[in-house]
Amino acid sequence: QVQLVESGGGLVQAGGSLRLSCAASGRTFTTYAMGWFRQAPGKEREIVAAVSGSGSGKYYKDSVRGRFAISRDNPKNTVYLQMDSLKPEDTAVYYCAAADSFSNDYSSYLYWGQGTQVTVSS
Repeated sequence: QVQLVESGGGLVQAGGSLRLSCAASGRTFTTYAMGWFRQAPGKEREIVAAVSGSGSGKYYKDSVRGRFAISRDNPKNTVYLQMDSLKPEDTAVYYCAAADSFSNDYSSYLYWGQGTQVTVSS
């Protein structure tokens, strides 16, 4: 069982930056791949980025590659999403999630945080 708590969302102007954090409970954090997802109003939840348990494997959605960076600090049981050059279309609720194996498939993720709102104004 893993409990996830996101933080770091907020309101930012286009071109700005935010860093999201996700703190995980439990002593087996390194066994989980971690992902960041987002859901905008009226749209399906989509994966933004994922990182393997060791941190060596990373995946990015095409539209965020080069602007967003996922990382994890295993001793701190925390995963981050650094978001730069933000665009209004990045506006969404952002969720972190944990999976038993590295995946960009929504159905692989077993545990979810409550989400944090990111709003990018034009």
